[in-house]
Amino acid sequence: MDLSNLKPAEGSVKARKRIGRGPGSGKGGTSTRGHKGAKSRSGYSQKIGFEGGQMPLQRRLPKFGFKNINRIEYKAINIETLQKIADEKGVSAVDLEVLKSAGYASSKDLIKILGNGSLSAKLTVSAHAFSESAKKAIEAAGGNAVILE
Repeated sequence: MDLSNLKPAEGSVKARKRIGRGPGSGKGGTSTRGHKGAKSRSGYSQKIGFEGGQMPLQRRLPKFGFKNINRIEYKAINIETLQKIADEKGVSAVDLEVLKSAGYASSKDLIKILGNGSLSAKLTVSAHAFSESAKKAIEAAGGNAVILE
């Protein structure tokens, strides 16, 4: 082996257009970019949403509403669901683990107990938030509402 018979490895050289290498190559002159205009210039990059001077879609559509970036999303669970869990599983305390095993919440959820339905079981309920009606219903049934941090 010497310098006269060296070849690149199989598959390492890809056939591609070599543009801008003189008129004899057939790809010289404008180098496949056409004539004039922004797209023919070096350093050109189109702005996101640019539509060739036409008013872009995001500026044509009406804007309304408000998105609160500090909003806290809770997974809502009614006290009728707590009663159902108490009946099925026979538990006296409902916390995140019980709700997870019952399929009502995931470990990342923040839980808020709402007051829809009726509760007869005496439960100690641990959640991140309670509505006033839910708290009253739990305490009226002889239970306890514990707020988690």
